[in-house]
Amino acid sequence: MRILLAEDDPAIASLVSGQLRSAGFLVDVSGEGPEIWEIGETTDYAAIILDLGLPGMDGLSILKRWRQAGLQTPVLVLTARGSWMERVDGFDAGADDYLPKPFRSEELLARLRALLRRAQFRPLQSLAAGRFQLDEAAKRISFDSRPVETSPMEYRLIAYLAAHRGSVVPAIELAAHVQGREDDSAKNAIEAMVARIRRKTAPDSIQNRRGFGYVLLDDPQ
Repeated sequence: MRILLAEDDPAIASLVSGQLRSAGFLVDVSGEGPEIWEIGETTDYAAIILDLGLPGMDGLSILKRWRQAGLQTPVLVLTARGSWMERVDGFDAGADDYLPKPFRSEELLARLRALLRRAQFRPLQSLAAGRFQLDEAAKRISFDSRPVETSPMEYRLIAYLAAHRGSVVPAIELAAHVQGREDDSAKNAIEAMVARIRRKTAPDSIQNRRGFGYVLLDDPQ
């Protein structure tokens, strides 16, 4: 099983990754928030171990974006923050379990294995919005039952609109979710991305509310 370890402390990352590999897991390690967000959403992992204090983008924001995009991968949060309010914030953001530092490796492995056992009984989810159908496990999209090739960013854009179907999403919000940026060039990139998706699907597949944002409607008519 492949695990993503999102930890920016080299000593902890080395120790935990070594223990996981000794237990038979394949482990990818990253300590940069934006990279973790990208690979966590576009790579198929059995589980993710996520530190909250990450550079570039904090773990709580990453977790919220993953869940808003429909990512169902089990997430075990590792953090030096131990107050009950911070734990509540983590669970509200979509954490499956929470392990404060310092911790024993035996407990980490036990909690990880428990997450993986529970995940075996979690049904794979699909999502339909308008004429789009999303296979969230395979990260694939169909339009009118026809497969559509999308880039990871295009997938995130469609998935975010699908998760908020019926609601107008401002371009700046889409830019923040898809690219992690909120500047004019990011908004322009969203406009270009929507145009590409329309060319692959239909001119009205993603509707524009001029001056407000974009929307997927269950009934485009």
